[in-house]
Amino acid sequence: MSEENNTKICVAVVDDHEMFRAGVIATLQGTFDIVGQAADVPSSVAMIAQVKPQVVLLDVHVPGGEGGGGAEILLKSRPYSPDTVFLALSVSDAPQDVGAVIRAGAQGYVTKTITGADLISSIKQVNEGYAVFSPKLAGFVLSAFQGGSFGGASGAPVHDEELDRLSAREQEVMRLIARGYTYKEVAAELYISIKTVETHVSSVLRKLQLSNRTELTRWAADRRIV
Repeated sequence: MSEENNTKICVAVVDDHEMFRAGVIATLQGTFDIVGQAADVPSSVAMIAQVKPQVVLLDVHVPGGEGGGGAEILLKSRPYSPDTVFLALSVSDAPQDVGAVIRAGAQGYVTKTITGADLISSIKQVNEGYAVFSPKLAGFVLSAFQGGSFGGASGAPVHDEELDRLSAREQEVMRLIARGYTYKEVAAELYISIKTVETHVSSVLRKLQLSNRTELTRWAADRRIV
């Protein structure tokens, strides 16, 4: 139905890594009409509001805005383009990341290990109304919804009290540090200074009552959020 009269699906790509974004666009061109691209929260929301794509490929960790990444883009752009469908495309398979964008309304979530052919198929499926997940994530998503990990009866997310002590930006920094990023790499990933990274890490350790990044990595791993 979505491709009646050979009309191509209009797709936009949101990712802060320029080379990866260019590669995705090169893979999709010819099959879809690429109508927009963006690399941060504000420009993504503006782009989606302007071009109103049918499908947005959305990275989870996107800089800018209030630190909410892909979920923030989805929530802020929804009023401007209510018919747009979002498919998360991320290097992360962390439950916290998956949960955030699915709660925000993403139609699916695939990881960047996906093949070009499977990505094309996934875009077509979400455009037709199907939910699409990478095989590794499908079982987790199903059990999370059944077990209420994505929300209670009211749909409100279940909170981790310790995690809730951290601001959105502190959570971003915490996850990257826990994954083994250096301060310099975190700074480059989030477009902030190394000094700001150091400040956030100190705040995270203080709020969680941890002594060093090794303890932080263990803390994050225990919660399956890295």
